[in-house]
Amino acid sequence: MADVLSQNEIDSLLQALSSGELDVDEMKDNSDKPVKNYDFARPSKFSKEHLRTLEIIFEHYGRLLSTNLPVYLRKNIQVEVMNSEAVTYSEFSNALSNPVLLGIINFAPLKGTILMEIATNVGYAMVDRMLGGAGVPLEKAREFSEIELLIIERLMTVCVNLLHEPWENVVELNPRLERIETNSQFAQIISPSEMIAIVTINMKMGDVEGLMNVCLPYITLDKVMDRLNTKFWFSSQQDKEELSYSGMVEDLIVKAPIPVKAVLGNSSISVNDFAGLQVGDIIRLDRKVEDEMNIYVGSMKKFKALPGVSGDNYAVRVTSIIREE
Repeated sequence: MADVLSQNEIDSLLQALSSGELDVDEMKDNSDKPVKNYDFARPSKFSKEHLRTLEIIFEHYGRLLSTNLPVYLRKNIQVEVMNSEAVTYSEFSNALSNPVLLGIINFAPLKGTILMEIATNVGYAMVDRMLGGAGVPLEKAREFSEIELLIIERLMTVCVNLLHEPWENVVELNPRLERIETNSQFAQIISPSEMIAIVTINMKMGDVEGLMNVCLPYITLDKVMDRLNTKFWFSSQQDKEELSYSGMVEDLIVKAPIPVKAVLGNSSISVNDFAGLQVGDIIRLDRKVEDEMNIYVGSMKKFKALPGVSGDNYAVRVTSIIREE
């Protein structure tokens, strides 16, 4: 219900109209409703929430890269997520230059594949580093040789295997590198008009700096789009952190093999006597038959025991526990 004007408000309104302070045309209700433009060629399938969640996932992925790649390259690597955006696949492919390093990754169990593009200068620097160089890129870009591609394939396989952990809150992935393409025309994995999400990651290896672009098609992520929100991601992470790993750690410790030895006694003899030992000779120890032996777990003296047999095997019976720890 509309507000009822008081008599003073009515008088003030009439006075403003008569003096010309208010225009009747301006007071007319505008019946035109605002129209929101919608581009059917570029439907918005990725919301800001989806893109933000992808950034969180790949921030975790970036930390794994900066930890694992230095093991192979023997050089410090800094990885930072720059941004994420939704574009059509044609916009992404048209921006690629040749030669290019495109890893085509099977995103099982999700249907379809994703692309991982690494800047060529970073690729050249990685090859130079793997072959014993200082990690300097080429001054002029050229085609990659077969040997260089094999080296890059090995490093990219390491990068692909690291995708499992950041995505485990969304889906249990088993990613696999199918092949590497150096020509963007041979990497048409989806229709040019399909929407994709691109996560741009900046990689810095010494003085060499370049971008890694991860192309995630909508048709590949379709089944898990409802999980690509920060609320679901953080709740899954919290549930995982609340799990108790004490039982798992205990099981692993129980299965760990440890050396145990029973020392009958000690003796000191000369090298000449040792060299002249024959079958049947007797070495006198510093312990008597009825004395207890020391049982060592690793290098720690842990038990006292008496010698004996168990079936056809020699054995010892623990008589006391030494708590030196």
